[in-house]
Parts: sequence; structure tokens; C-alpha cells
Amino acid sequence: MNPSESTQVRNSQLNLKEKTAILMRLNRIEGQIRGVKGQVERNEYCDQVLNQMSAIHYALNAVGRLLMENHLKTHVRSRVEQTKGALLDEMLQTLTILMK
Repeated sequence: MNPSESTQVRNSQLNLKEKTAILMRLNRIEGQIRGVKGQVERNEYCDQVLNQMSAIHYALNAVGRLLMENHLKTHVRSRVEQTKGALLDEMLQTLTILMK
């Protein structure tokens, strides 16, 4: 990314259907997190808490995949011809963030 791009504000290009689906998933994840907090407060068996945490992790990865798919189909596709080298660097950085 060149210096002029670092100050440029870029927005998501999610359509209403995609945005609604992602927000619904995030609301569900938020509820699952509150559930885990309750399990810990009630001193529930660790295996049950870990099982719920695994489900949360899977759900977050699913949201990440949806966002990555949108990013590739919108931002990346439109920039392929403009900035081939910088685009690859940006994609590697985005994948690194997603895979942490």
C-alpha cells in the first residue's frame, strides 16, 4: 500500500442481504458469548464451556469467510488491474489477520 492509500478511507461494499446475514450471525455469536460467561459464572463443567467456545470460534470463522469473499469479489477484483504488486501485499496482510 502506498502512502496516499494509507490515509484514504475505504468502506465495505456489502449489499443489504449480505450485511443483514453478517449482523444476524454476529448477534448470535454475541448471545453465545453471553452464554459462555454465564457458564463460567455458574461453574459449569469445563468440557461444556470449551464445547461452546469451539462453536463460537467456528461461527466467527464463518463470518470471516463471508467478509473475505465479499472483499475478494468487490475491492480486490476492482483493483487487480490498477495495483498488481501492492494488491498482493494487501491480500497477504488480510489473510494473515484472518488466520491469526
